[in-house]
Amino acid sequence: MKITFWRVVFAIIVAVGAYSAYLRFFHGLGAATNLSDQFPWGIWIGFDALCGIMLTAGGFTLMGAVHVFNIKEWRAIARPALVTAFLGYLLEAFALMFDLGKPWNIWHPLIMWNPRSVMFLVGWCVMLYLGIMALEFAPVVLKGGLIAGLLKLVYTPIVITGVVVAVVHQSALGSLYLIVPGKLHPLWYTPLLPVLFFVSAIAAGLAMTIFESSMSSRHFNHALEKPLLLAIGRVLLIVLLVYNILRVHDLFHTGAIRYALRGGYEANMFWIEIVLTLVAPIALLLIPRIRENPIRLYVVSIITVLGFVVNRLNVAVTGMEAASGVRYVPKWSEISVTMMMVAFGIFWFAIAVRYLPIFTHEPEAA
Repeated sequence: MKITFWRVVFAIIVAVGAYSAYLRFFHGLGAATNLSDQFPWGIWIGFDALCGIMLTAGGFTLMGAVHVFNIKEWRAIARPALVTAFLGYLLEAFALMFDLGKPWNIWHPLIMWNPRSVMFLVGWCVMLYLGIMALEFAPVVLKGGLIAGLLKLVYTPIVITGVVVAVVHQSALGSLYLIVPGKLHPLWYTPLLPVLFFVSAIAAGLAMTIFESSMSSRHFNHALEKPLLLAIGRVLLIVLLVYNILRVHDLFHTGAIRYALRGGYEANMFWIEIVLTLVAPIALLLIPRIRENPIRLYVVSIITVLGFVVNRLNVAVTGMEAASGVRYVPKWSEISVTMMMVAFGIFWFAIAVRYLPIFTHEPEAA
């Protein structure tokens, strides 16, 4: 195998991440993280879980658009989005093993039901959607045969079920923070959190699809689906407008906007989020020569993804620090595990592209 710069970088990231995994599982959370009883959720929840799930939303969005709303023009990029979503959920489930105090008990929700718990809902959504995406992806792997034929007969109902579960999961992640009204900062606490999480996931998923398609065309030698990306760019603008109308209206309706004008750490992080999710992407997408240019649209997609990553980290970390009385800074081992998850995602996506018909115009279902 040819040694390249990026393969060396990948090997280093995995090696450091593996050592961090050793610290976590053999010496405990205290040795591998800066988490504490006062601040038990850090970057592994804020980034690996909340951001990771959000960035996979292009999967259910595009699969729903193609198989439910019959937008056949988007078929060519629906399958890569599905692969990204499937890998993202697999890695998110794997990452949860690092954060759980007793990861060997992760199977408990299967038989120990607590339907009044939001965590129970989130856990079941992960398991259900992983199983559904496995069924959606199976015809690509099987490439024919009796099982693939049977799955194609019920493919649309499977996709519809997946869309419903994904919608519930994206909004449930927002519902998770509704139970801490006295802890989450008012700039981010709102009864609209489930709705905002869902709408922002669609925006981030569409932006991630543009980013992924642009990068894939460059590194995996397939034609850039320019008309499709430009169409997604127009939809992205609409979704961003909807999200920010809801967000700004809620800030003024609840009076939380006054906290943004007081200055300080939380206010600064809030304005960074607003610039990246509202001001910059919408202003750029309103300019036709930017919206209709694939390279410039790619830049806008990066800004949008970064903006919603900041949003999720603000909810999970920034907004929770004041009430906890601590200033959380992730330990190097926490960061290395997260980098390892990202590296694994890129690696397995490249393997899928190399050995499976991911970028193809063949129909996924009959």
